[in-house]
Amino acid sequence: MNLAAATEVDLCGITLAHPIVNASGTFDAIAARRAFGDAVLERFPFSAYVSKTITPAPRVGNPPPRLWEEPAAMINSIGLPNKGLDGFLAADLPQLADLPVPLIVSVMATSVEEFGPLVAAVAGRDEVAGLELNVSCPNVHSGLIVGEQPSETEGLLEALRPLTEKPLIVKLTPNVAEPAVIAIAAEQGGADAVSLINTLKAAPLLDDGSPWLGAGSGGLSGPAVRTVALKQVADVVSAVEIPVVGMGGVDHGAHVSALLGAGAAAVAVGTASFRDPLAAERIRLEFEELGRAAAGVR
Repeated sequence: MNLAAATEVDLCGITLAHPIVNASGTFDAIAARRAFGDAVLERFPFSAYVSKTITPAPRVGNPPPRLWEEPAAMINSIGLPNKGLDGFLAADLPQLADLPVPLIVSVMATSVEEFGPLVAAVAGRDEVAGLELNVSCPNVHSGLIVGEQPSETEGLLEALRPLTEKPLIVKLTPNVAEPAVIAIAAEQGGADAVSLINTLKAAPLLDDGSPWLGAGSGGLSGPAVRTVALKQVADVVSAVEIPVVGMGGVDHGAHVSALLGAGAAAVAVGTASFRDPLAAERIRLEFEELGRAAAGVR
């Protein structure tokens, strides 16, 4: 049995050697290579790399403190610091192009007028295999969070779909009553895939009731959200025909199997990489061992 062939994935036209990718913003490939050299390329733990989210203009991110630890979770309030479109194309993209896997670039803007040039510029680069649309920001015209309103999501995709033939993956939020409704709207607008879950809204407080995080609140991730992810992934898979990338609290090979069993086409590792940059390699090996055991292969 050829296990590599058995676990190869076609993610809306992007060929993955195995089903494990990274969640955007949880693994800095450029910093890792700066710290560990070309060993990062030789042991790259993901089958595709999803970049940190880039925005039209540079962002410095949220004020510190930015992280809070819980017994089974982490709350982050990083705030999407990035160099902006021009800085990404000039400084980051040439380095990310060296990675031995397909590159998916995460993008976010606050209006269709800003999203359009951003998507067109990124998709126009040969180094880019696909785009992930981070729709967690308010639309400046309506004041509504794009990824929390079906009409906003569908309208954004309808505007962006003609700009590129490359895959558009919509990152869904768990902070709505029915994520499947948003997924349906994304599919109707022309999305090639959806990914979920993003972080859950959370706000850690000190004993005196004051906020710990510099921005007041952030996003909860890690093992505590795994069962939420399993439920929402299963609901979305049953509602759409396009592929689903599942994520949320993945820390062992069995968690990959569970999300794939719920219907996900691929699985993203996120918070685990903060603790161990090679967590995804261990998780993949555990997943492959489970596959061998199920097939009776030693």
